[in-house]
Order: sequence, then C-alpha cells, then structure tokens
Amino acid sequence: MMEKSNREEYCQDAIMAMLKNSQTKVIFPIITHGLLSSYLETGKNEFKDSEVRKAYHNSVQIIQQMIGHKFHTGGKYYDAYPTRNLPRYGVLSNHGKLFQLAQVFQDNAGMLVDWIPSVVKQHIDAKIGIIPTFESATGRLELASNETGFQNFIHQHIAINPSNFEIFSFAILKTHLEKFACKIYRDTRTSSHDKGVDLSTNFGVVYQIKKLRLFSQNSADTVLSEIKLNFDSERLDDGKVVLIIDDISNEVKQYLIDMKVQSISKEDIIKICSQFSETEDRMKKF
Repeated sequence: MMEKSNREEYCQDAIMAMLKNSQTKVIFPIITHGLLSSYLETGKNEFKDSEVRKAYHNSVQIIQQMIGHKFHTGGKYYDAYPTRNLPRYGVLSNHGKLFQLAQVFQDNAGMLVDWIPSVVKQHIDAKIGIIPTFESATGRLELASNETGFQNFIHQHIAINPSNFEIFSFAILKTHLEKFACKIYRDTRTSSHDKGVDLSTNFGVVYQIKKLRLFSQNSADTVLSEIKLNFDSERLDDGKVVLIIDDISNEVKQYLIDMKVQSISKEDIIKICSQFSETEDRMKKF
C-alpha cells in the first residue's frame, strides 16, 4: 500500500498530466474537482453520468470565480469523459451505469479540492498571460487609449503561444467584421486534433486558426487533408473555408487558393488591427 505522501503525489501527477494534455479548455481537472467536492459534501463515491455533468458545471462556476476569469474553462461536456477519459487518469472506474471515484482520490479529496484551483490558475496564466486583465473595462481603456502602445502590445503578444494567437485573431476579426454588419462566433473544440479553433459566421464562411508556418506543398497538403475532414465538400467547393496561419509563403498561398482555400497570415491580422483608429474599437474584449 502506498504511503500517504506517495498517494498524494500520485493524484497530483494525474492532475498535472491532464493539464499537460489539455489543448484549449481545461476540462478533466475541473470535472475531478467537482466530483471530489461532491464526495466531500455527500459522502457518495458513485455517480451517474448526469451527476458527473452537474458536478462539472458546478465546479466551472466555482473555479471561474476563484481564478477571476472565464478563459479556458467551461467547455462542452461529453459522455465520453466519465466512460473513457477520467478512467485513463485513474480518477473513475466504470461500473455499468455508475462511475466510482477511485479510493486514492477519495483519500486525498480535501487536499485536492484546495489544490486543483490554484494549479489550474497557474496553467491558464502561463498560457494567456495578461489577457484576463482585459476582462476589466478599466484595463482595456488603459491599453486602448494609446494607439501606438496598443499596436506594440498586439505585436508582442499575438504569437507568444497558440492560445494567444487564437484569442487575438478572433478578437481582431470580430471587431473588423462588425463594421460590415457581419458576425463571427468562436466554436472551441476541446479534443480537436488540429489544436485549432474554428470560427463560424453568419455569412457562411468558416475560419480555422492554426499557429503554423507553411512554406512547402507537402505541409500544405497535410493541412488540406485535415480541413477536408473537418468541413463538408460543399463548403470547400464554394470557397468558404479560410485558414488563419502564422506565416505562409506566396507560393503556398497561391496553391491553397487553387485548392479553393483562402489564407490570412499573422501579418495580415496585424494590418487589420492597425486600422483600428478609434479607441472604442481597440477597447473591445478579447
């Protein structure tokens, strides 16, 4: 039998593995936090799927309040989480229509409920840096009031990591398209193999964001294969898929156009942002 310190370390290692493997939203540590909180409150160590879902949604609200923002939390719940994902990390075992909380997690529930929010916050802060400060209108106004400082901020932070690239690209496009009475919506995919974020619109075009550099036809073909899996052929044939990319050569850009896929580079996004001459536009939320 593992000693207490080893049992605690086992649980913490499982949570850290969940965070390492998370691509956009932090899902599994928050579900685990919800289940442990429910166990401490009720003493029940078995859960129906509906109870796992409820525990997750309760925990999302708690953790968002504790970390002070909603970034990277609150993703869509899927039935596979208690049946496949959480058992993989040793949190639950499947017993027919019930899911049992592992004994080692029961034994360390109190410690984990206190610890998980802080480690989730550290993980998200490392990904998105100072972005949560712009939930505040005061923080956004301070940045937006200085046009040069705002543009420098975009240059410095847009490509720090894939999360920033996704969030900044979406926010800039959203503000730009609003000028033409067009709307764009963010559709986050927790387990998306492309590690991207799809943006849908009210005018039929779909944007897919990838923090990649495309300089060869082979790399472009790989991306095209993924796009064909993600979108129906009619949308592709109509030329309504746009790829937002970190960097792309002119040759590959033309090759994608020939394949009926438009592309927008990071520099294109920055140029769009440079047109925001009004403080009101620069103040809009990320």
